[in-house]
This record gives sequence, structure tokens and C-alpha cells, in this order.
Amino acid sequence: MAKANDKTYMAKPGEVEQKWYLVDATDKVVGRLASDIAMILMGKHRPAYTPHVDTGEYVIVTNVDKSVFTGKKLDQKKYTRYTGYPGLRSETARERFARRPALVLIESVRRMLPKNNLAKRMLRKLKVYNSGEQHLHQAQNPEVLELAITRKRVKS
Repeated sequence: MAKANDKTYMAKPGEVEQKWYLVDATDKVVGRLASDIAMILMGKHRPAYTPHVDTGEYVIVTNVDKSVFTGKKLDQKKYTRYTGYPGLRSETARERFARRPALVLIESVRRMLPKNNLAKRMLRKLKVYNSGEQHLHQAQNPEVLELAITRKRVKS
């Protein structure tokens, strides 16, 4: 039985120190990588996680264009969007990944975040770079973080 003076800890905005993490996406599975990143952005890896407060960390992802899909997702997964005109535009994962690989990861992370106003703030803490680009966050001294299982690269 709980004592009368026992209280549940609730983090307050600005009270939690936020770290920067660096993730290399080379040979990582997009979906598994996205779920791990979403957990860090939300702050669910911390004991001080509070659902209504942004307790997450900053995440820098490099080499996104070297990440992989499993199974037949490259050809079977469809991304659909509405332009405002009659009809829908759709493209396969292969087409979108060839055109904008960073967008594929950002969208998969966005869809794993909570559906509220806090998700916008969480998504702003995600910085994504392709393999040829250098990230601009050296001053924050990001900690290298190993996530997800690596897969052998499939010829596509």
C-alpha cells in the first residue's frame, strides 16, 4: 500500500537535459531504425518519461541513402498523396527512396510519433543527412548510438 507522502515524478518543460545522438543508418532496416528513433525522440527510453512533456533527445541520422528495406517492400509498398485535384498520386518505395531517401525515414518516424501538437516539436529534433552530406552539429558533441540490427545489403 502506498504511503500518503509518496508522489509520482512528473517532468516539467525545460527541466530535462536533452542530449544529442548520432546514428549511422548504413545497412539498417528503415522500419526498425524509425521505431528506435521515435522512442528516443519521445523520451520513452528515460525513467523520467512524461507523456505530456517533451522529454526526448536530439537525433542526427547520417547515410540514410544506404539504409535498406526487407522483403519486397521496395516494389510493393505504395506512398499515396492527394494534390488537391481529382485523383491520387502514388509511387512505390523504390521510386521515392531513389528520389528522396531522407523523406522516407522522416515520414516513417513521423507516423510512429503521437498524433498531437507535441509530435511537431519532437520531429524538429530529428536531423537527417544523406551519405554525401556532412552534418552541421559538431558543436553539440553528439554521442554515437548503435541502433537496430544491420542487414546484408540486397542488390536493388
